[in-house]
Amino acid sequence: MKINKRKTVVLLAGTVLTAMGLHAGTSRAGGPGTLSDSLKTVPAATDRANNVVDEVIWVVGDEPILKSEVEIMKLQGEAEDMKWDGDPECVLPEQIAVQKLFLHQAALDSIEVTESEIAQGIDQQINYWISLPQIGSKEKLEEFQHKSMAQIRQDLHDDYKNRQLVQKMQEKLVSDVKVSPAEVREYFRKLPVDSVPMIPTTVEVEILTQTPKVEPEEINRIKNQLRDYTDRITKGETSFATLARLYSEDPGSARQGGELGYMGRGMLDPAFAAAAFNLTDPKKVSKVVESEFGYHIIQLIDRRGDKVNCRHILLKPNVSMASIDAAKERLDSIGKDIRNGKFTFEDATAYLSDDKDTKNNHGLMVNSSENARTSRFKMKDLPTEVARVVDTMKVDEVSQPFQMVNPRGKVVCAIVKLKERTPEHRATITEDFQAMRDIVTAQRRKDILHDWVVKKVKETYVRINPRYKSCKFQYEGWFK
Repeated sequence: MKINKRKTVVLLAGTVLTAMGLHAGTSRAGGPGTLSDSLKTVPAATDRANNVVDEVIWVVGDEPILKSEVEIMKLQGEAEDMKWDGDPECVLPEQIAVQKLFLHQAALDSIEVTESEIAQGIDQQINYWISLPQIGSKEKLEEFQHKSMAQIRQDLHDDYKNRQLVQKMQEKLVSDVKVSPAEVREYFRKLPVDSVPMIPTTVEVEILTQTPKVEPEEINRIKNQLRDYTDRITKGETSFATLARLYSEDPGSARQGGELGYMGRGMLDPAFAAAAFNLTDPKKVSKVVESEFGYHIIQLIDRRGDKVNCRHILLKPNVSMASIDAAKERLDSIGKDIRNGKFTFEDATAYLSDDKDTKNNHGLMVNSSENARTSRFKMKDLPTEVARVVDTMKVDEVSQPFQMVNPRGKVVCAIVKLKERTPEHRATITEDFQAMRDIVTAQRRKDILHDWVVKKVKETYVRINPRYKSCKFQYEGWFK
């Protein structure tokens, strides 16, 4: 690709902007679980898009945007009850074009997303789908998608990677944005009373989790399988890379023959890092290593200073429904004891919870999605399964056990207590200063990113089918 004054970029079309408010007026009407409906309809949508007589409708740099790409995005959005602020035939190609600009800049700035990050994100997405009542298993997910699990992971890989690259690039562009208390007060002083924003309902939630136990027979099966791979590699029957492509359950690295790229210790699971950094002979294969993600064997490729490049094969033990039911029964008993006053929810988390992120903080969940870490969550910021349960709870109520996916992509069972609920209200500087500062900061960031896109549009060669001249775009300057 040629890069000069007329800059260009590469994008897997079909990705929707999700970060920093640059989504050109898209919103999803459905609540938690809406995505499950799309699992049924997206394959059909793709089939319909395949019947479109294709043509190039936009060119950004030297990269085309095809009519079929826009059609697929539109049908997928409709399947997920997406609402567009404008004509989707105008909104969607602009979204693709804007992403091209961010992805190109990310490449210039050497922004990277590790295969480990991609694998974790894909695992969380797949585990979330599987946790939905309408699905419940890998086999059912494959049936909904009309694809094998390997194909599903493959399809998610580039889309997730591109979204993360865009998000990291946007975060870099606005990383220095700060607003002072005086600026916050001045911003809201100028607002008419009826324009002062409403602060959505927020909640504070305590959580106690139990991890379903994996049967010893299942762990032994996984370990024996990995040992068999090691024997085959050692005997020269096949290569590590070949087995990784065929069998590894880390979708990102599997396509690269298990290769992770150069990583420091802090980028890896501690147990995995210890084993990887102890390897010295590229011909040797590690013993079976247990990490938070499953079980691995590892092969050294190279070391550069404090970074290591290695291959690995990941296998994940299956959790039986019997184990999940047993975990729910334990939680049901704990919940009854709490309601009967035998001990408090907060005391129970310290001794009985498996969630290392919250057990030493009385089970109180921390919202890391906000600019400042806080225990307050808007409902949309809670894990989907937790939000679904908390939505109908009363303050101090303890929930029934439910199944969810934790941040590490593992299925766990949980009970929660609603500690506090603050109803929706008009913002005040005394009670909602942090929320008001976030609003001012978000607006400042949005303005900076908008101006950046407009500037890049001016510098980039763009050719658009004349039929789009009547479109009302979010960014000016597309037609030159």
